[in-house]
Amino acid sequence: MSVDPTSPAPGPAPAPIGTPLIQLQGITKIYGSGDAEVRALQGIDLEIHGGEFVAIMGPSGSGKSTAMNILGFLDKPTGGSYRFGGAEVDHLGRNQLALLRRNFLGFVFQGYNLLARTSALDNVELPLIYQGMPGAKRRRLAREALAKVGLKGREDHTPSQLSGGQQQRVAIARAIVTNPDVVLADEPTGNLDTSRSHEIMDLLTDLNRTDGITILMVTHEPDMADYAERIIHFLDGRIETDARKDRAVTDAV
Repeated sequence: MSVDPTSPAPGPAPAPIGTPLIQLQGITKIYGSGDAEVRALQGIDLEIHGGEFVAIMGPSGSGKSTAMNILGFLDKPTGGSYRFGGAEVDHLGRNQLALLRRNFLGFVFQGYNLLARTSALDNVELPLIYQGMPGAKRRRLAREALAKVGLKGREDHTPSQLSGGQQQRVAIARAIVTNPDVVLADEPTGNLDTSRSHEIMDLLTDLNRTDGITILMVTHEPDMADYAERIIHFLDGRIETDARKDRAVTDAV
């Protein structure tokens, strides 16, 4: 796809075959200045094609979270080029980036980030409300999303009436209800036991393979990362290794 991020209502359009969905070139991120300067990212080059399932790993302070914030339009790089769907986006303003997030991305967090006193159905509807979608269509799509993640019949339950695994399923339903191109998952199994963690990973894998959703997942757990087809390790603000299951690990250039 390609996008027109300057449009008030951006929408997908055919992109040249082989064009990466996400392309970072020489991305840097610097916080502070002088003695307090921190170089969180030091010239990141990265291409991600539509339909990939990518796990991002690395120790604390390695730059992986900074990279995810930039990929999710939550932060802007200090330097370099970011192209999404073939369009330059690193120069866009806050409102334009918000439109891109709203129309093309879904987010899943370790802590679920659900509204505590609100039903599962209402939680899933939230992104559609921000899109200005009529109520009847919102509720239909929210019910379909909950059914897709295995929560049919739990639409009226509040988070306190659901297990941790079920709450994360609600969060995933909320992330996919807008039919996004990319889901960014930040430690999606971090608060779950082993059994529920594998259930969530099976669900993300199915969404990737069946619906073609591109998934970018930060995790520190190797067994969770193993669900991905590609694992990227960050270290000291750089990509240390980029490994695909169908070929050997290659050192980052």
